[in-house]
Amino acid sequence: MPHASLRLILCLSLFISVTTDLQSEERRFVSNPRMTLGTGANLSAAVRIADLNGDGQPDVVVANGRHWPQQNYIFFNQGRAKFNLQRPLGNDLSTSYATEPADLDGDGDLDIAVGNDMAPHQIFFNNGTGVFTAGAPFGDISSVRSLTVTDIDQDGDIDILSTCRGRTNQIFLNDGAGNFPTERTFGTRTDSTIDVGVVDWNRDGHLDLVLANRDDQTNAILINDGKLNFAKTIPFGTPEEQTRSIAIADINGDQHPDIVAGNVGQANRVILGDGEGGILREFPFGREDGRTYTLAVGDMNNDGLIDIVAGNVGQPNTVSFNNGTEASLVDVNFGEADHATYGLDIGDLDNDGFLDITVANSNAQNAFFLNRPSNRGTRADRKKNKR
Repeated sequence: MPHASLRLILCLSLFISVTTDLQSEERRFVSNPRMTLGTGANLSAAVRIADLNGDGQPDVVVANGRHWPQQNYIFFNQGRAKFNLQRPLGNDLSTSYATEPADLDGDGDLDIAVGNDMAPHQIFFNNGTGVFTAGAPFGDISSVRSLTVTDIDQDGDIDILSTCRGRTNQIFLNDGAGNFPTERTFGTRTDSTIDVGVVDWNRDGHLDLVLANRDDQTNAILINDGKLNFAKTIPFGTPEEQTRSIAIADINGDQHPDIVAGNVGQANRVILGDGEGGILREFPFGREDGRTYTLAVGDMNNDGLIDIVAGNVGQPNTVSFNNGTEASLVDVNFGEADHATYGLDIGDLDNDGFLDITVANSNAQNAFFLNRPSNRGTRADRKKNKR
């Protein structure tokens, strides 16, 4: 009997493993010349998916202007991923690196925080129908590379974190009405932070910060003492990794948060948390000469496991499917190898139950990719198999 039970367990494990592998192989990400966000080749830095006009359809907002001022745009989804209405966000051209949707004034609709490189940052307030009015600028002018919206002080409203390459990173605390009169800092004055993740890493009830650093600086987890002081630092990775993006998710399914780091010049890495504020172990994934500039995490094939989407520069973008086996991710490429994808986001654009992908390309058209089953044989073959 014990041997029969063992064989049953092994058979079930093999079945689950094979089924999961097939699920990852059966998804592809398709686009065509009509599946673009606008017609221009802008210097785009970021893209976000959110229902901005309250019609139940996921819309898209794009941040344009890496280093040179350009116009930011909103693309409204008319249903089934038809983005037939485009609207400028604001009147000024700016050097935008981030356009982050969040309900900043607590009125139930999504506003947009815009982070600019060496230009004033701006809040755009939504009237509920996708019409935005510029509020007062916030924060000091700095070398912003990303914004993260989260309730960092846990007082019930959404705050803004700003990463600044080569300068002090900033926290802007919300007064509840979309004003940000109080500023704090995190990291050091010389950090070259490109991205920041937010997670309660040590499970003490306070939100900690995970820094993606470049310019020969080590990445770090900053532990929050509950008063927004981040004196305790847990380094991870090596300075050679040149990390550009951070994502937080439970990759190995142990109910503890893990870190995904997107690197330039080396493989990307997964840093497994032990659930007690420490690091269990790390493992690489992707190309050894990878050039990942942006990451997103989500269940891309609806198998209950968290997958990793990487936007790359000078290489095809990838979806790394998680098959439940540590250090074994199955890559599916999408996009053009010569594009520079600086930003991406995931969401169900066509309401078919699967997560799709939008990409922000620098100096090339921005696009979206719909999540579809892979073609296995001809349509006649598939009908024959169903019989």
